[in-house]
Amino acid sequence: MLFELLTVKEARDRRNVFNIELLAQRLLMATAWARGYVETGDLPIGYFGASTGAAAALVAEAAHEGRVATIVSRGGRPDLAGRALLAVEAPTLLIVGGADVEVLALNRAALAKLRCAKQLVIVPGATHLFEEPGTLEAVVEHARGWFLTHFTEAEP
Repeated sequence: MLFELLTVKEARDRRNVFNIELLAQRLLMATAWARGYVETGDLPIGYFGASTGAAAALVAEAAHEGRVATIVSRGGRPDLAGRALLAVEAPTLLIVGGADVEVLALNRAALAKLRCAKQLVIVPGATHLFEEPGTLEAVVEHARGWFLTHFTEAEP
């Protein structure tokens, strides 16, 4: 399932894109909603976040309000999760473009703080939005493999 974490009105105020606590709370609400249905309640939960959504995913998981099987960040800003990085337990994959030098450095620093199973994948030649030919496909393949591995491990 895909959820927008901000309302249309909230998204008009650019500051809300960086309100990690608000985004994390919305993600926790969406997770609780999915867990509340018979059809989805027993399925493993995985978070995929891009940019500030990655920080929100990490903060939400660190709240430990229910098992999260795994997290994937695409061009994310995990550094914005701050101290929550130390509490993340779900296996976490950080995917960053090789040409996105600043975000790559921020991801390396965040990776060092994570205490969970973790991996950093660098997509050669990719910039922040992975607009170069084949780079978004590479993200999909890495994310797919990570989710399949960790969803299988999460099954009862």
